[in-house]
Amino acid sequence: MVTAALDVISAEGPSALSLRDLARRAGVSHAAPAHHFKDRTGLLTAIAAEGYGLLAATLTEAADLKDAGVRYVRFAREHPAHFQVMFTPELLRGNDLELTTARALAGERLRDAVSAVPPEGRGTDARLAGVAAWSLAHGFATLLLSHNLDGPVGDEDPEDVFRTLSGMLFRAT
Repeated sequence: MVTAALDVISAEGPSALSLRDLARRAGVSHAAPAHHFKDRTGLLTAIAAEGYGLLAATLTEAADLKDAGVRYVRFAREHPAHFQVMFTPELLRGNDLELTTARALAGERLRDAVSAVPPEGRGTDARLAGVAAWSLAHGFATLLLSHNLDGPVGDEDPEDVFRTLSGMLFRAT
């Protein structure tokens, strides 16, 4: 079900998601999705929780802040449907325990990467440095996925472009 949902979201966006259509695509009864996810919001919440878990795992492997940003951009490119759903709160059950836990873990991994940068490389306010780092990675990933960077990035590797951009913002990362 989740795989079929991710395919629909990638091709047509989350608004095209229908539990009945997903059941047909997955070859299960039309009641099966409701049994597992209760409703469309439950399915989208499960997708977002899975996405945050995948993001947290990839950020855990980052060598430093710049690598964390590159991994964030890579995650968005490799999991565009997850990425889209994760950051559309009106689609989600915001108080879902699995979602809030996975989201908190991903945020913690980003904060860890920011905290590892010495104050002279990020400024004295680690919280604001975290907002800046997340804004840069998330903004770049969003612009990339929506093809708004096709001209400026051209044929360059987006990860290399991001490395350059993050070097402009943070020193010694």
